[in-house]
Amino acid sequence: MQAYSGWLIAGTLIFYLLSLPFPTLTPVQAAMAWIVPVLLWQGLGKGVRNQALLLTGLGLLAHIYGCACGVPIHWQQIFFLNLPLLAMLVAVSFLALTKTQMAEDSLPRGKKAVVQTALGTHILASVINLSVLFVFGDRLQKNGVLTRVQQIILARCFCAAGWWSPFFIATGVALTYAPGMSWHRTLIPGLFMSLLAIGYTVTEVACIRKAPFTGYPFRRESLTIPVFLAALVIAAHYIWPKTGILNIICIIAPAGAMIFMKHRPRVEMLRNLITTQLPSMGNQFTLFLGAGIFSTGIQAVIKAHPALFTLGDTAFTPELFSLILGLVILAGIIGVHPVVSISIISPLLLPLNMDPSQLGFLFVSSWAISTGSSPLSGVGLALVSRYRASATGILKSNWHYAVVMWFLTSLANLVFFVR
Repeated sequence: MQAYSGWLIAGTLIFYLLSLPFPTLTPVQAAMAWIVPVLLWQGLGKGVRNQALLLTGLGLLAHIYGCACGVPIHWQQIFFLNLPLLAMLVAVSFLALTKTQMAEDSLPRGKKAVVQTALGTHILASVINLSVLFVFGDRLQKNGVLTRVQQIILARCFCAAGWWSPFFIATGVALTYAPGMSWHRTLIPGLFMSLLAIGYTVTEVACIRKAPFTGYPFRRESLTIPVFLAALVIAAHYIWPKTGILNIICIIAPAGAMIFMKHRPRVEMLRNLITTQLPSMGNQFTLFLGAGIFSTGIQAVIKAHPALFTLGDTAFTPELFSLILGLVILAGIIGVHPVVSISIISPLLLPLNMDPSQLGFLFVSSWAISTGSSPLSGVGLALVSRYRASATGILKSNWHYAVVMWFLTSLANLVFFVR
């Protein structure tokens, strides 16, 4: 079943791209996407299954209630909402093929190693995503364990790429749930925030904690592929501004992976990725599809009782921005996936007619901060399960980081979006 699911997951990307000129093919992509959770259900994490069932059940009940109140059911909207997001998720997974085997250099130590590892993690993660965490972590671990300061550097600097990287799923979620968002308008504030996050983290580890640090033997040539691909996306978005950034990524990511693939033979490596690595995306497929049903269900209830859920003449003030940002970060830290929180608040905020790019900045910021601080995020669970990190230790090490980044993000909102 795993091998078949991998080809189905790859098929969701292929048919998404085909559906752009031929929209009648969208149901084929939808069918493939919804079969994936069925095939992989038994192997999914218990928490993911429970969240997906809860989201799907509540979403369907909300749609039934809305229908009883006269709100028409749009089946395509219910089952198709997050299909572009899933296609992007598959597309960026192909970038794992661009990984290179690092030479067995001696591991650097000291403050320079802190900076080197922080920047290396961040820049490579901005394109290659989660596999970078394992590449770095496996090299740094000693007897299967990472030190506390290594955990801090890897988690925070990895997740900070969510503020700006077009290859991060946080961007795809923001583009989906903040319709009209312009990625180029969130790029500069996102880069600004990621630099602040890295600077805060490096300062804490190198100057305050002053614990011995063994870093990663990062090389300058490793920057070539991430920088080139990121620049290519920016250039393509500038040349074809009417082409959605999500569609650009779905084309450039797999094409770039094929061009820069280091391993040979190419066909064998591609087949191995599809059959052995893509099935691991079952958790994300299941959760995102359930979140789509839940979000459209919330919209149906709001349409059924617009007076009850309207915020009236409420303006999207800086205070409201900070409040919602804090709530989503807190929810993420206690284990609620950011896509779930975003799917809840998006239908409530969209009627306020605020700047969609400001809303998108709220979403990517909440994602970057919560996933970098929580032991229950994908990154946190990877540290706990693979490198025997303490969940309590992760919370104690990062609560102040979450608070400071929340405050700085609120200030960045004032600087970049409030006129």
